[in-house]
Amino acid sequence: MGVGAREFHPSLLTTLQAKFLQFVYQNFYPYLTRRLRKDDVLFLNYGYEEDPPMAVPLSADDERDRYFIQLYHRTATQVDLAGKSVLEVGCGHGGGASYLARTLRPASYTGLDLNATGIAFCQKRHHISGLEFVKGDAEDLPFPDHSFDAVINIESSHLYHDFPRFLDEVARVLRPGGHFLYADFRFSDTVAGWEKQLTEAAMTMLAHRNINDDVMRGMEKNSQWWVRVIDRLVPAFLRKWLLVRGYVLIWKVFQDMRPGGSTDYRMYCFVKA
Repeated sequence: MGVGAREFHPSLLTTLQAKFLQFVYQNFYPYLTRRLRKDDVLFLNYGYEEDPPMAVPLSADDERDRYFIQLYHRTATQVDLAGKSVLEVGCGHGGGASYLARTLRPASYTGLDLNATGIAFCQKRHHISGLEFVKGDAEDLPFPDHSFDAVINIESSHLYHDFPRFLDEVARVLRPGGHFLYADFRFSDTVAGWEKQLTEAAMTMLAHRNINDDVMRGMEKNSQWWVRVIDRLVPAFLRKWLLVRGYVLIWKVFQDMRPGGSTDYRMYCFVKA
């Protein structure tokens, strides 16, 4: 029997959203990893560039990923991570974890992701002293209380089913005085709820700012990269039709970050008392 408008309760919507996110985690992200690992795609964030340009010194190998790296660099360097124990939740293909572990000199760096295929890729691709990758759920972190000095989360939490639970888990695994370094976006109709959840978290907000303009600059710099990735993801028999639509989708994301658009991208720094 179909579901009419009067029968569509919020609880059903929540269930459908949970099932969709479960599908994304279990099917789309592993597919993404399988399609992109041969091309050594290490980052999937939109990118970041400031005005004037950041000009972060990078090795020749890192230079190709400059605008992805700069989002990690600016988010993570809100505090000094040297000698610290760091957890990244939602590490993707591990490019950010590798960069931060090599350049910011943490004592240890753990990258966690729910995508088992992605974790296997990271374990094979990134071999750095003190860096490890584990499969795990952002809403049920597989670590004891007070395990880390810092938790990093970049462009990942918008997909979590229970964001407040994730925040509770971050606070639980942080040591007193530890920091939560965070960057992500929300659509305008959910920003008020997002702000409320962040305010109610068991951590104190030290800094926050809107970074729409910086992300848009990064997307402009990465425009040809996105075209290549979309081309790589789309099966050959669908490429002519879907490549154009995929590019339009990325262009829509860019447009939605303009003033008055539907997307609000922010960077935060929290501390646990």
